[in-house]
Amino acid sequence: MRHPSRVLLLTLACSAVLAAQAAQAAGPINVPAGDLAAALNALARQSDTQLVYRADDLRGRQTAGVQGAADTEQALQQLLQGSGFSARRDASGAVLVARVEPPARRRAPAPQAQEASAGSAPAGEPVVEIDTVTVTGSRIPRAQIEGPAPISVVTAEEIRANGFTSVPDVLRAMTQNGGETQSQQSASGADFSPGAQQVDLRGLGPNHTLVLVNGRRIADFPMPFKGRSNFTDISSIPIAMIERVEVLTGSASAIYGSDAISGVVNFILKKKADGTIVDMRLGTTTEGGGESFDASLVSGFGRGGFSGVYSIDVQSQTPLWAYERDIQDSTKDGPTANSQIARRAWLRTDWWDDYIDPGQATCDALSGQNGGTTYYAYRPRYGYYCGSDESIGYGTILSKRRGVNGYASLNYDFGNGHQWFADVQAGHHQVELFRDVSSWSYMAPDGNEEGYFYNQATGQVEYWQRQFSPEEMGGLDRGMVETTQKTFGLTTGFQGSFAADWDYEASLSWSQYKARISWPQIVAARANDLFLGPQLGVDDDGFPVFDADPSRLYRPLSRAEYDSIAARTVYHPQSETATLAATVSTADLFALPGGDAGFAATVEYGHQSYDLNPDPLATQYYYYSWKDSDGHGSRNRWAGAAELRMPLLESLSWSLAGRYDQYRYSGNSVGKATWSTGLEWRPLDSLLVRGSYGTAFRAPDLHYVYAGVGNDETSGNDYYNCLLDDADDCSDYEEGLIRTRAGNRDLEPETSTSWTAGFVWSPLEGLDLSADWFDIDMRDQVQDMSVDAILRDEAACRLGELPATSPTCVDALARVTRSANGSLYGISVAPINVARERTRGVDVAARYRLETGIGRFTLTFNHTWVKEHEFQQFPGDPVEDQFATNSGFDIPRTKSNASIGWDRGPWTVTLYGSRLGRLPNGWSYDQVWEDGDPGPWIPATYRYNASAQFRFNDHSRLSLAITNLANKMPPKDPTYTAYPYYDISWFDSVGRTINLQYTHQFGGSGL
Repeated sequence: MRHPSRVLLLTLACSAVLAAQAAQAAGPINVPAGDLAAALNALARQSDTQLVYRADDLRGRQTAGVQGAADTEQALQQLLQGSGFSARRDASGAVLVARVEPPARRRAPAPQAQEASAGSAPAGEPVVEIDTVTVTGSRIPRAQIEGPAPISVVTAEEIRANGFTSVPDVLRAMTQNGGETQSQQSASGADFSPGAQQVDLRGLGPNHTLVLVNGRRIADFPMPFKGRSNFTDISSIPIAMIERVEVLTGSASAIYGSDAISGVVNFILKKKADGTIVDMRLGTTTEGGGESFDASLVSGFGRGGFSGVYSIDVQSQTPLWAYERDIQDSTKDGPTANSQIARRAWLRTDWWDDYIDPGQATCDALSGQNGGTTYYAYRPRYGYYCGSDESIGYGTILSKRRGVNGYASLNYDFGNGHQWFADVQAGHHQVELFRDVSSWSYMAPDGNEEGYFYNQATGQVEYWQRQFSPEEMGGLDRGMVETTQKTFGLTTGFQGSFAADWDYEASLSWSQYKARISWPQIVAARANDLFLGPQLGVDDDGFPVFDADPSRLYRPLSRAEYDSIAARTVYHPQSETATLAATVSTADLFALPGGDAGFAATVEYGHQSYDLNPDPLATQYYYYSWKDSDGHGSRNRWAGAAELRMPLLESLSWSLAGRYDQYRYSGNSVGKATWSTGLEWRPLDSLLVRGSYGTAFRAPDLHYVYAGVGNDETSGNDYYNCLLDDADDCSDYEEGLIRTRAGNRDLEPETSTSWTAGFVWSPLEGLDLSADWFDIDMRDQVQDMSVDAILRDEAACRLGELPATSPTCVDALARVTRSANGSLYGISVAPINVARERTRGVDVAARYRLETGIGRFTLTFNHTWVKEHEFQQFPGDPVEDQFATNSGFDIPRTKSNASIGWDRGPWTVTLYGSRLGRLPNGWSYDQVWEDGDPGPWIPATYRYNASAQFRFNDHSRLSLAITNLANKMPPKDPTYTAYPYYDISWFDSVGRTINLQYTHQFGGSGL
């Protein structure tokens, strides 16, 4: 059976139809006894009533339930009996559930406190506002519940309806997530952070987005992003356990700490269980490959004062290989004649890089390699070689993944106003991906990879290169990059009340991320000996001498021969973060005309560490084309923060927060105060006008500080030889470079300012509109030195345009190394504080809910337009527009998404669409195109998802989700000549994906 998962999907679909026929119509309102919040949720679903209540107020409240209530009012009265709460209907038609207060006492709104972290100050702004007020099936105007800074919330229901099956999918769809990150096809990701995925709010880099789980910090991925900065891996967060995702864009450092320059992503996991819920999801692609399976269980318990919720999630993803997609299974898919030439599987060249013809018979003897696709190939202007069109398609588009996550949230109520709580998370994942087949050319013992040697057998200087076929390796599985990820997090503490009106929380949170990462490698010295034999000395021109018969290159290796030169380099990286925090808050610090002022204060102490634990041989010139750096270090942090929220008038509130963070590492002490403020003005019940301003600072990433010396490969223009030749276009002088890099312990902190201004307006019942301007200005950002700037300085110094003894020339000349023939070979860089990066634009959102005779329709729309995104490397340098042609940046100016949902009876149907604005193509970088060509841009692209959900009864449902409904492949780009011939940062060729999900609840009040 070729596609067992498809047969299983069809079987489940048929079962669904049979179950649908057996579903019974709903009768009078019945809600079982139990948790009051869960009972209200069940009532809202049964009666199609909009209920609004404060989740914190209902925590731990129980109800005797409802049996046979004739209408909603009667059911509410029974549910709330003896609870201390009452219900009333407001002008919008929503039912407000609130605590019954003594007539003489007036309470202010609770301060914007909390799902806050042990590692966060009392969560001020919007994340908490939305969390504190829970809206179930509501048409209540958003203007009544939003805060001074914009926030986006994605619920578990929206995740399912929009067809998202992973956390990276959810965040990739957010319009504010505008940065270029690594995909599962990324070569850089395979080399530096295999299996991990990032979020990059506002395009300022993944390290500037703070990721929280339940408001707590979690450990970074233990390997650095692109070998440079630290970041949080969002791929390890289980989507089945998410209650909602809250995204605050813009600086939030004064509230959350110095990490939050571009924003905060807070994953709120399920905290309550209503019965036991089992979820199973099967997925496949209509083009074949990439099957997946997910299963989760969520349940809870309660015995006296002890209660908890726990869940387990199992994931399985089979790999999707590049050769399984027609658009990238061969070099023939390339857009130009040159890019369609066969890949060079076996190659010899002379000193002038002309190919040495191996002869038809030589290549015919290799024809069985690479699945029988190797042949006698020709490259115009260079010559003949043995190549393969299809050996290019051995990488994975989707990684293989097997994993399990466990989570528990526990609580013990002492009955005297105090509680103990604990959240525990543990995960174990195995990720495998294939970047490419291994290869070899001559590498000198000192790491020189130019590859030229004097061949005594032929009497000339030669260069040899070959790749290793799957047949030689023993199958593609032996070339997988293998990662085992282990995550663990614990938060525990006490919370409660004291002195009548004060609340407190004292907590300790600790998180660890450990990995074992194994890469396939070729041992340089062993391979040199196998193909070239022993070195016989050095000739007069400095080339190593070998007596190498070319037949040693042009022959397939036996499995034993391949194993004799192959090895695996294994790293054991790990990272940790820990925070000890204490928070106090009160809702009525003092009285103001608009109500009581709320106040909260936090003190915390934190520790952060990482250790790459590389293979010691990987930090030497041992493996072919691989010399990595070590890196390990730690730092301590302490902070104090306070927040005050003041209702100056009934329609006007002002919030103010301040914080001081200090970091200590390697004898350095970096500290700074930050602050933020926000205004909320409600001239009408349906209109909120708001604004916020904040400052931020960020200590440099640990790996920027502690990275050891290591190499990678890059390229740069040889401006010196270009100017010597008086050439018009220095891009013709581009050369490959070995880049040497090390950390910098003298880095200064990054700083920024951020402000927002906008409104939320609900002009009609069910219609909400919002628009918010954002502006983030970051200074002293840490980035690696510019290769291009160093090469320009080096040329100016060599040509006498700058004094050779000047500090600029002394530094530039020391950083650039050249070969004996004067060509570029290596460059040395280090991270430095660069001048400035700024982005500003507007976020627009709309939501409309319409009740009709044929069901409820819900329409949503989100759009982000970036007016400017500028970058300046050094003070005095030109300011680069990242949206200009030839800017070298790859970000969209606009992102949008929209959805329309229909809900009637047991059916829910949603159509979701996203738009990615235009992106630069190769002509943008070259600034060369002709009339009639599409121009320097890839036009905007559109993708659609669809989902349908059928509820058999209150305890079971079946969902069908189709991602990429139109089976769109990446846009054709006539300039993208590098494999896989499209921009993998933004596109993939997975195609249409179908997921079938069945959910069943045992016990409880219903789904």
